[in-house]
Amino acid sequence: MTDSAAAGPVTARLDLLPLREEDAPQMARVLADPALYLHTGGAPQPEDALRARYRRLVAGSPDPAVRWCNWLLRLRAEDRLTGCVQATIAAGQAELAWVVGTPWQGRGPASEAVTALAATLPDAPYGVTLLLAHIHPGHHASAAVATAAGLRPTAARRDGEVRWERRVAPRAGR
Repeated sequence: MTDSAAAGPVTARLDLLPLREEDAPQMARVLADPALYLHTGGAPQPEDALRARYRRLVAGSPDPAVRWCNWLLRLRAEDRLTGCVQATIAAGQAELAWVVGTPWQGRGPASEAVTALAATLPDAPYGVTLLLAHIHPGHHASAAVATAAGLRPTAARRDGEVRWERRVAPRAGR
């Protein structure tokens, strides 16, 4: 199941827009800096590969018990895409991930977007009770984003990354 067609929260400076295959050209430019992959591995994807990836994400998880939620960050003041956030939801847990293009790092869009998601995901229809992220221990910027959203590091590790968590109470909706 996917929520890629659903708009995400709106923040003071950002619109969280549904992921669309046709946004791959602009996002390929946003994600083109090899420095973005220092802690996560991988490399920038060419536009055609990113388009194919977005097509798979928009189609949704092949597992009906898993919900893929993917949004692109549009900075209204610049009227341009600056990054993306995602939540993979299963069994009341949402694993969060984010990336912001190099020119916008340190200006707060990742913290703003992830904090908005953390505030929204306990609401129906998501009903999330545990937010989590896995962050490389040397990725201080991502640790700051997680901290801003209320997540805290745990002793658990996965593939060398620290598991960050925040328990939340589900809400019927706002």
